[in-house]
Amino acid sequence: MHAPGLARAAAAVLALEGAALVVIALIETFGLGAGGAASTTTAVALIVLTLIGAGALIAFAVGTLRGRSWARSGAVVLQVLAVVLALAALTLQPVPWLFVIAVGAPGILGFVLLLSSARREASTGDAPADES
Repeated sequence: MHAPGLARAAAAVLALEGAALVVIALIETFGLGAGGAASTTTAVALIVLTLIGAGALIAFAVGTLRGRSWARSGAVVLQVLAVVLALAALTLQPVPWLFVIAVGAPGILGFVLLLSSARREASTGDAPADES
């Protein structure tokens, strides 16, 4: 099956976000190894949760490529959460602009691509039948 261009673009954004979370988890793991954590238990828990999020984003990317509605639905939720997190960061002083842009821009782009892909597939009937 050949995925439509919008679905491929959305999957690429999701995969890049997942890869970014893996990099963040690795950085935190090295920081933990260097003794930079106040609580080892909390640091390990946050690293595990970050890796779970990365795995979810990568799974959603694969599912989006395959045209699965569950993948788009889950991915849309994570994109909305990314945008909300970026907007919440605007309330901090000083505003962490790099974080706001690095989290918010891919979130908005992924959200728009996912919705556009779903609308295109619904209007053209390109969506594959879900496997049971």
